[in-house]
Amino acid sequence: MNVTTLLIILLVGAFATYISGDKWASKVALLFGLTAFASSICLLNQYNLGDKIDYVKPWISNPKIYFALQADGLSLAMLLLTTALTPIIIYSSFGNTYKNPKAFYALILFMVFAMSGTFLASDGILYYIFWELSLIPIYFIALIWGNGDAEERKKAVVKFFIYTLAGSLFMLIAFVYLYQKAGSFLIGYLVQLKLSSTEQFWLFLAFFLAYAIKIPLIPFHTWQAKVYQKAPTVGTMLLSGIMLKMGLYSVIRWQLPIAPLAAKEYLFVLVGLGIAGVIYGSIVALRQKDLKKLLAYSSLAHVGLIAAGAYTLTPDGLRGAVLQMIAHGFVVVGLFLVAEIIFRRYETRTISEMGGIRAQSPKLTSMFMILVLASVALPSTFNFVGEFTVLFSISQISIFYAILGGTTIILGAYYMLKMFQHVMLGETNVKVFKDVTFNEGFSLILIIAVLFFFGLYPKPIIDLVTPSLENILAQINRFN
Repeated sequence: MNVTTLLIILLVGAFATYISGDKWASKVALLFGLTAFASSICLLNQYNLGDKIDYVKPWISNPKIYFALQADGLSLAMLLLTTALTPIIIYSSFGNTYKNPKAFYALILFMVFAMSGTFLASDGILYYIFWELSLIPIYFIALIWGNGDAEERKKAVVKFFIYTLAGSLFMLIAFVYLYQKAGSFLIGYLVQLKLSSTEQFWLFLAFFLAYAIKIPLIPFHTWQAKVYQKAPTVGTMLLSGIMLKMGLYSVIRWQLPIAPLAAKEYLFVLVGLGIAGVIYGSIVALRQKDLKKLLAYSSLAHVGLIAAGAYTLTPDGLRGAVLQMIAHGFVVVGLFLVAEIIFRRYETRTISEMGGIRAQSPKLTSMFMILVLASVALPSTFNFVGEFTVLFSISQISIFYAILGGTTIILGAYYMLKMFQHVMLGETNVKVFKDVTFNEGFSLILIIAVLFFFGLYPKPIIDLVTPSLENILAQINRFN
């Protein structure tokens, strides 16, 4: 199967969803989402058989820009995460009533199309185009279908849009400079450049501004909590489960191989910045009264740890970062889905206004408890594998940083279990809490099954990404 087939399926799916009308939009979107996942499985099988998965055709002659797509183990891992979560997110939304659903679901598929293109692109300008395209649908999803006061929502979404766009412009300038040196935007040429340490510093900084905002890392995180809170839960799932992984993936794929000297020189600063995010996110999460904002700051803490692992420049750090990216994607989607299920019944996201759900819905309580424990890296869950590997890599460069990073487990366990106690236990809320529907329960079961399967048997993903990460490490160490 040609690698372009996946992108065509998603793009056609977006248009087909829109023209299918409001009644069928969600079902058509789900069908194309499942088809995209099946296509990713086909690409994985081709890769495992030793086939080279790429597509390179001249696109623009001056400057030389190629429509270049390439899938290695790292790209495929991100594609599988994206296309596996997409149908789960769409299916879990079936209990909601959205205005103009054909546009809503079409935007979801278009966003997935752009994110998949970002993971596949091997030409810098094509990568930049997909990167920017992914911003457009989430802007409208959050703005039109978001929650709360319209004016506050608009401010939060516009701030996110401007921040991300501004950071991306620095990345575009970096690509233009690299083109002048290499005569090509293809990543294969860019990573072979013999750049001076000064050149690498400025290029690294340009990429960092784009990625730090997208991930986000402190102090570039100020847009995150508000947007997560104001966006519809489907939008929050797409942002936290997939979109922020674009930044983490890009650090490994583009930033570190192109400017490794700067990454090595400022290694302790970069790892420290990630660790600071862990501590800051955890402390702020302790004080949150809104369930979605608590989960947003919890996510900030986890991605800070992932970034710290990637910036260690060790095999374990890169491997652990990728494992934790995938694990975090599934668990955070599950947590936000539970928050949405509660909101559908109680019409509130204030933790103090919840309680007593266990007596009315023991099934949801049990599934939520599993997700909470997975979030705090319970052994036998996928999150434990990724988090342990990342902390082990950090200990290789600084045992002090590893101890600080480990606070995410202690603080995370405290605020997550405290939140669970207030939300699910305690006195029964005066409102009746209807039990989970089939699509809600099935979506949560799928997520939990993935977390336990790869928590007990992570070898398939490790084997998939290791060759790609070894190649990237060789590119990082080419100046040694």
